[in-house]
Amino acid sequence: MAAVSSASDTGDSRGRHPPERRLLILGGPRSGKTSSANTILGDNVFDGDTETTHSNVGQTEIYGRRVTVVDTPPWAIPSDPEDDEDADTTDNAGAESDSPTRPAQSLDSEGPCMGAILCPPGPHAILLVVSVTQPFTEIERRAAEEQLGALGGGTWRYSIVLFTSVDKLPKGVFIEEHIENTGEALQWLVERCGSRYHSFDNTRKETEDNTQVPELMEKVEEMITDNQGWYFEVNELILLEEEQARRALEEERMRMEEHARQREQMIGGPPRELRLLLLGWKGVGKSSVGNSILGRRYFESGQETELCLRRQALVCGRRVTIVDTPGWDWFSVRRTPKRIRQETQRGAALLRPGPHTLLLVLPVVSSLTARKRRTLLAHIETLFGDDACLHTMVLFSCGDWLGRTPIEEHILRGGRDLQRLLEYCGNYYHVMDSKTPGKDRSVSVLLDKIEEMIRENGDKAFLPIQTEWLSEESSYSSDNTEPEDDCRGCMLQ
Repeated sequence: MAAVSSASDTGDSRGRHPPERRLLILGGPRSGKTSSANTILGDNVFDGDTETTHSNVGQTEIYGRRVTVVDTPPWAIPSDPEDDEDADTTDNAGAESDSPTRPAQSLDSEGPCMGAILCPPGPHAILLVVSVTQPFTEIERRAAEEQLGALGGGTWRYSIVLFTSVDKLPKGVFIEEHIENTGEALQWLVERCGSRYHSFDNTRKETEDNTQVPELMEKVEEMITDNQGWYFEVNELILLEEEQARRALEEERMRMEEHARQREQMIGGPPRELRLLLLGWKGVGKSSVGNSILGRRYFESGQETELCLRRQALVCGRRVTIVDTPGWDWFSVRRTPKRIRQETQRGAALLRPGPHTLLLVLPVVSSLTARKRRTLLAHIETLFGDDACLHTMVLFSCGDWLGRTPIEEHILRGGRDLQRLLEYCGNYYHVMDSKTPGKDRSVSVLLDKIEEMIRENGDKAFLPIQTEWLSEESSYSSDNTEPEDDCRGCMLQ
């Protein structure tokens, strides 16, 4: 954060332009941001009937000052996992709720930096809009703190809490009493802003005795005086990160639009099929990975897999069939029981006419030694032959453990043995968090990589099953298999 004297932006030396004040408006869903912006501007400059998706700029003149107001999209309110489980019920309830809608992050979502960019060289005041009709809990407090933190350090000294819908307060209750009664989260927010706050009744903006805007501007002037005339300027590094993030979001949106067009072209035809075989030593999280890909709990995780289990679901426009297999011994092939090796081969036989990809599951929390690498490759080549390397991809599980560390950095730290394993697999790898089945966006990326591998393999699109894999196939329990699907419609064979 860089603070710059506002004397440099009060107009040129000949007074050709009136002095300027720049206001950045932030707030959560249904907080009254847009209505407040219109109240300050004295006109319906912004559309208050629809949710703001992009930052907008409006200008007016108040008492000889040019005032620039930037309205921004609502900040995201993080939801609890329990809320997600009940989402289907609440979405279809049909009853209006007083609680703000908690939108999921979209590809078009903007951070607060974009709003700050639109009032160069930076806002004099940041108005944090809070509706008195909405609960302000620890979750909302944390969302406000994250929003201010995204702008960089020093934002609180430029912030004012703007309460809206004060006309809905009980008769005789003032805003100070509301702050005291609401709870510690709201009190923390007001204190963090230096006890600077103001209240708006946006239904009174056209009345002649409306003094709430002039009073707000007086408080803004007092804050600017306390800040010695400085305004807030976003750090250049943060601006660069914001631009990079926007480019990444735009690329992701274009990719998803291309997928949508491809799906539209397939309407009326059979869905594309991907047949995946989960492999790895014991306890690497194969079952959890399978659940994450299919989007629900098909496989029992947390206990040792004894028999192969095949499950199928429509995922991202594809028909995805997965077979979970028993775990190998990490020390040597000979220490893996023969029945486990046979069961693994029979698992591949369940994917007639053959698996497109062998997903070798490897937890990011485990180090890969030379022995472990040799044992993994010996299992693959012994069970599936020399061509198996063309159809093998390393799938890193427990991706949440990485935090913000890129998987590429983890691979570099993993040493030569991990890098040699990836070279064996043609450098095909992916990382995913298996704790949130059906909500990991990287599943779509994983399926894209699998299809890329299939295209690279050309006429060897999948690993054909061998006759010896079918031996003792009658020993399968009927509870562990499903009727064989007709693969004639598979477009990837």
